[in-house]
Amino acid sequence: MKAIIYTSNTGSTERYARLLAEQTGLPAYSLTEAVKGYGAAASAWGSTSSARCLSGTTPGNKHLRKTSCFGILFEKYQGRRLLIVKRENYISWDEYFMGIAMLAARRSKDPNTQVGACIVSKDNIILSTGYNGMPKGCSDDEYPWDREGADTKYPYVVHAELNAILNAHGRDLQGSRLYVALFPCNECAKAIIQSGVKEVLYLSDKYADSMATLASKRMMESAGVKFTQLRPDTKQIVLDLVPEEERR
Repeated sequence: MKAIIYTSNTGSTERYARLLAEQTGLPAYSLTEAVKGYGAAASAWGSTSSARCLSGTTPGNKHLRKTSCFGILFEKYQGRRLLIVKRENYISWDEYFMGIAMLAARRSKDPNTQVGACIVSKDNIILSTGYNGMPKGCSDDEYPWDREGADTKYPYVVHAELNAILNAHGRDLQGSRLYVALFPCNECAKAIIQSGVKEVLYLSDKYADSMATLASKRMMESAGVKFTQLRPDTKQIVLDLVPEEERR
């Protein structure tokens, strides 16, 4: 016989496993239950940390196929494909675009503050990205990064939001959304308003009481630019750049 075997005790994992069972007529077992029938193969396979399904045949048969519980089960059963169920723990659009902004920030050479920005169309298409840094032709090694003293970074650095707008190179930004880690300053707010951006989504507002931020909010409110502080359900996104076949 074939079976749907789930390895996570979360309610959503079991629910989708049971749904697959109803659609296919296959029995559904937890890994603990399955080990009794599937033996060492299921036990060893179940040592993986992520929630997965096992669709296979009777114990001793080498044809055991593992796949994501929320991915696509291509295993055929009685001449027809099993139910296709989408993966449940995917990130939202907001988390995706804020993640792009945070990734762009990793390009910043600023030793103190790294900020990235991502501009997105009404159709959820990325139009531009940017991060805080020196203008083109101004060497990161020659211009100052100091925050205090006679010669500081402030007269020279281009903020992430303005860089993203300039990097759009004439693309229509009307009605777009801008994702940024830090609430925009008053100078960036002017560029945001003039470029047609209609919503700013940000993570931090640590300078909320500064004159620059207060002026920024006042201008955006007057211009009808919405600003929203994101509180994502996903707190961290980890990227693995090691080829899958080389991972251990």
